[in-house]
Amino acid sequence: MPIKVPANLPAVQVLESENVFVMTNERAMSQDIRPLNIVILNLMPTKAETETQLMRVLSNTPLQVDVTLLQMATHKSKNTSESYLQTFYKTFDEICDKKFDGMIITGAPVEKLPFEQVDYWPELCKIMTWSRSNVYSTMHICWGAQAGLYYHYGIPKYLLSQKISGIFRHRVLDPLHPLVRGFDDDFWAPHSRYTEIRREDIEKHPELEILTESNAAGVHIVATKNGRQIFVTGHEEYDRDTLKKEYLRDVKKGLHPFVPQNYFPNDDPTQEPPFVWRSHAFLMFSNWLNYFVYQNTPYEIDKISE
Repeated sequence: MPIKVPANLPAVQVLESENVFVMTNERAMSQDIRPLNIVILNLMPTKAETETQLMRVLSNTPLQVDVTLLQMATHKSKNTSESYLQTFYKTFDEICDKKFDGMIITGAPVEKLPFEQVDYWPELCKIMTWSRSNVYSTMHICWGAQAGLYYHYGIPKYLLSQKISGIFRHRVLDPLHPLVRGFDDDFWAPHSRYTEIRREDIEKHPELEILTESNAAGVHIVATKNGRQIFVTGHEEYDRDTLKKEYLRDVKKGLHPFVPQNYFPNDDPTQEPPFVWRSHAFLMFSNWLNYFVYQNTPYEIDKISE
């Protein structure tokens, strides 16, 4: 699938070096098709890295995707320059009158804070309310999934005694569900978080379905029955070395982190981690784009409603 992005976005060079089809705005204008309009609310501090990861996993279908990057106007980024954000990102006020086929809300390193203490929580609530009537299907990732489940359904998160970090085996609970179509019965997925959501809280809501879970990492993918909201507690989009970078960062900070589980060969951080979750990551995102966005969103995008 061609990803339609500004030609000067740094992610373009990385993706093109991997033979990912990236379409410039100029070329896209000459095609007589309606692209899927996807907005990515990027809450991660490493903006460029997260953009690249998500655009990579959105690139595995023949559909054209027009990506809009969204930032929080009420939060001052410490890791990304203001000029970068002004060049490549929109604020909610700039897009609030538009409709989108799909939306991705990323994770954020604020898990230990109560939701209401996050500085941009009121703005995020406003965006999540807007998404119900202006976006056909929204995928929430990691903290974004916990935030979405809390805001929309009142489902709490719980602080863990130690961070879940590593690659964990998961099982598919509903193999006929379109989002996990083509998944193996057991598959691997990365997690990196200090909090969890619990099965018993989700089961109180009949409109929600648990699609995959892990004995070690807990609930993994949750979806509404109509597919308009998807919640993923892991990080399928992570690169091979993302957990390694997080681990070494925490070591440098003197936090004495545990070595990520099932990640480094022989738990040796000097060895290269095997990329054992890549195929399922591509499959999950392509299934979402195909079955929950492209197959269902109105062709006349203005007809999207709650």
